[in-house]
Amino acid sequence: MPTALSFEFFPPRNPEAEARLLATVDALRVCRPEFMSVTFGAGGGTRDKTLETALAIRERGDAEAVPHLSCIGFPREDIERALRSYREHGFRSVVALRGDLPSGSAGGGCLRYGADLVRLIRAETGARFRVFVGCYPEVHPQAPGAGRDLDNFQRKVEAGADAAITQYFYNPDAYLHFLDRCRARQIEIPIIPGVMPITNSARLIRFSESCGAEIPRYLLKRLQDFGDDQQAIRQFGVEVTTRLCERLLANGATRLHIYTMNQSAPSLAIGRNLNLI
Repeated sequence: MPTALSFEFFPPRNPEAEARLLATVDALRVCRPEFMSVTFGAGGGTRDKTLETALAIRERGDAEAVPHLSCIGFPREDIERALRSYREHGFRSVVALRGDLPSGSAGGGCLRYGADLVRLIRAETGARFRVFVGCYPEVHPQAPGAGRDLDNFQRKVEAGADAAITQYFYNPDAYLHFLDRCRARQIEIPIIPGVMPITNSARLIRFSESCGAEIPRYLLKRLQDFGDDQQAIRQFGVEVTTRLCERLLANGATRLHIYTMNQSAPSLAIGRNLNLI
């Protein structure tokens, strides 16, 4: 089965960033991606740009554009309004995530968990959307344990999720073990490994601390050796991510979801290394 790629972007915050994003989208079309998703923003901060960005991506090629939708910290009517807008604009899929609590918010809103959001989507739209959800091979940072985290994922599946995209990771065994545990529970939906190319050491460390992704010790030490040599970091990052993808594909993965950070060069390099372009 041919390997399918998908890419994730975040909405741009100004016209210059928008121009760079659209250039990235155009460059990645050579990969013939299955879909391109657009985040709802940290804490929903760029949610008003999610729809606009997804529409712009859809207009530039034949790859499916998939907007994200988060629930925590938002009134039910805001979530329903966004969902209606996605439906009215003809989107066929949505990435449904709990999300992060918006800055300055005192409460969690009416929907507290990803499973609640999936149930709302199904109640409001039936089978209209293909629903992707998130999962954590290395355990969600706020989960009290691996078992409880897997319980939460299973609830999203039972609520009606069609497929899952993992948080990024650099230890392939974490993903493969997670798959085994899911199959033992008869969780049979596709679980697409999420991959993030390494382009900036400080940013990688900051992101990983907030989302619970483990940076293997050897990897962290190598990155420290490079210091501020950004070119060497990017080259090393492509090599590491390529080897990770090769291991995943050798163990049966047929799809890869790449967190692009709105950059095309690392994803293109990895695609070429894997003979997917």
